[in-house]
Parts: sequence; C-alpha cells; structure tokens
Amino acid sequence: MYNLPNLLTLSRIAIIPLIFLSVYFDCDFSNYMAGVLFIAASITDYYDGKIARARGIVSSFGRLLDPIADKLLVATALVVILAKDGMIHPISYIPAFIILCRELLVSGLREFLREVNVGLPVTRLAKWKTGFQMTSLAMILFKGLWIWSGVGEVLLWVAGILTFITGYQYFEKSLVYVKNENKTAEKKEVKTVAPKAKPQAAKKTPSTKKAPKKKAAKK
Repeated sequence: MYNLPNLLTLSRIAIIPLIFLSVYFDCDFSNYMAGVLFIAASITDYYDGKIARARGIVSSFGRLLDPIADKLLVATALVVILAKDGMIHPISYIPAFIILCRELLVSGLREFLREVNVGLPVTRLAKWKTGFQMTSLAMILFKGLWIWSGVGEVLLWVAGILTFITGYQYFEKSLVYVKNENKTAEKKEVKTVAPKAKPQAAKKTPSTKKAPKKKAAKK
C-alpha cells in the first residue's frame, strides 16, 4: 500500500489544500505559488502511474486513489481561478463549468458501471484533454507573468471542447450498455415457460361383445 507510486498520489492530495489557500491572498506571489504547487502535483500525476507500471506494483489502492486525486486537483484549480477576480474573462467561465460538470458526470458513470463489473477505459482523446487542462490551469495561475495567462485561457477553451466531446463519448458508451441490459431484461420477461400439457384420460371404448341371446321358452 505504502509504495512509491501511492506515496506520490498521497502527496498530490496533500498539496491540494495549499493550492486552495491562495484564494485568500490577493497578490501575484500567491498566484505563482499556487501555480508552482499545481505543476508539482501534475508531475506526480505523470510519474506515479509510470513508476507503478515499470515496477509492476499496480495496486487496487492506487487505482482507486489516483483518479480521485486528479479530479480534486483540477476542481481545486478551477475554484481558485473562478473565485479570484480578474483571473479569467467571464466568458471563460463556460469551459470551466463544462469541465466541472464532466468530471461529476464521468464519476457517476464509473460508479454505476463498477457495480455491474463494467469498465470505462480512458481514451486517447481523454488523455489529450487532461494535458490541455493541466497546461491551461497552470498558465492561468501564473496570472500577470508574461502572456502565459492569456495563452492559458485559450487552452482552457480547447480543454473545454475536448472535455465535452469525451464526456459525451463516455455517456454514449454507458447508454449502449444500459440499452443492452434493458433488452435482455425484456426478453427474460417475455419468455415464459409453457405449461406442460395434462395427459388426457383414456376414452372408454364401447364393448364389442354381443349380449348372449335369450333361449326361446319351450311351449
């Protein structure tokens, strides 16, 4: 349980409250510190999975905790840039809102499908989405440093579009499974066992024996 990949994941979770504390400090230094911490957490996200696969120490604890840590990290960074005035243009609240909704949607879908032992594998497009998310949020947190914030805001829109597409793909895959399950359930209801035919009672056939003739009475 307490191997290097899992410790990296736990350290990522420990960094998240420090990033959130930057909300209470309205200065460039707090933004830069939040950006540095966010980049450090993103690096641990890359290396914990790589080390686990290379050393063959993939654990159930790591598989459970890693996606949770990722979602907490992204959600915290979004809360920071939304809560602090002037971090992004109000129109850019749209991709931020899409990203938050998608994370909730996919978490719910994974929980539902896990109950029926069906996985929801990460697609290549979803990995690109994660890369754009991390890069854009890190740049936005460095508000006021060169032009990074403006570039980050553009990348946030790209991440929002990819987020919407991947969220719809996951939702569509889940719907296919649900429809198949409904069809299977309907077939089971329609298919009823036919009752066994009761054996018919043997019909009585009239006797073919002729009744004995009565002897004529003697005169």
